[in-house]
Amino acid sequence: MIFLMGPTASGKTDLAIRLRNDLPVDLISVDSSQVYRGMDIGTAKPTARELAQAPHHLLDIRDPAEPYSVGEFLGDARPLIKTISAAGRIPLLVGGTMLYFKALREGLADLPVGDARVREGIEALAARHGWAHVHRRLQALDPRSAEKIHPNHSQRIARALEVHELCGVPLSELIDRQARGDCSCPPLARDYRVIQLALMPGDRTHLHQVIEQRFEHMLDSGFEAEVRRLYQRGDLHSDLPAIRCVGYRQMWDYLNGERGHEEMKAAAIAATRQLAKRQCTWLRGWPGLTSLSGVSKALTDADGQRQQNLTNALKILEKAAIYFGTGE
Repeated sequence: MIFLMGPTASGKTDLAIRLRNDLPVDLISVDSSQVYRGMDIGTAKPTARELAQAPHHLLDIRDPAEPYSVGEFLGDARPLIKTISAAGRIPLLVGGTMLYFKALREGLADLPVGDARVREGIEALAARHGWAHVHRRLQALDPRSAEKIHPNHSQRIARALEVHELCGVPLSELIDRQARGDCSCPPLARDYRVIQLALMPGDRTHLHQVIEQRFEHMLDSGFEAEVRRLYQRGDLHSDLPAIRCVGYRQMWDYLNGERGHEEMKAAAIAATRQLAKRQCTWLRGWPGLTSLSGVSKALTDADGQRQQNLTNALKILEKAAIYFGTGE
């Protein structure tokens, strides 16, 4: 199994398609925004032409009104991985949602779904006595989780207490079970050899330039009209995960009259840069990762950079005996 990761606008889709021309791989999208139907331009979803050349699984599987979780992603991705492997092909997972990749690699603890009644009780306790008091309660029930959670991090404190109340087991114990593989979604590394590649920008300034130019291209390609169609549906709102996606939130505010057009552009570009920064932070501490150059230093040599990325990736995979499945 191959992971192909990287920050937004680093060239992941292009490299994945090029790899599919040379290797017996099937592509699975690992992107929490590209799952939504009708959100094509702003999510940089592969074009119809690209999909005809290299089909991707897990695109357009949700309506924007329906949130999509990491647990649901695992429920969708794991059977696909198994089916692709059983057919004698290699799953190539490509995208920038690092939490999804982490859950694939490490597994996911069997946590209960949220319960509004329990959460309201915890929040009421905090309103009466303060979050420091609630944190001390967590220390008494789950000291290992409390040690890792700052007393001011109300959301994580509430979730840890909610888990304990719902299933009677400390959150830390459920995470231990995950690490042992004693859960419904154990680490895939137990059953698959995972080659992890990342397109990492050598110069953040150049990545920022590409992000700005890409957003300008999105606007020229009809991004405003795409979001307007969602806005006019009437059943969507700005608190939904789909509408909170980078670019969509800022355009939504513009359509609401909360931002001017230039302000919207600046905010969307800044938010995209922040997303790329967070993705790079994830990847810098990622174990077992092989990095490739992700962004050309000059747009004029972008084709040469893409070809070099392909050459380097193929060398790495050939060395790993991926070509003929001879790796142990």
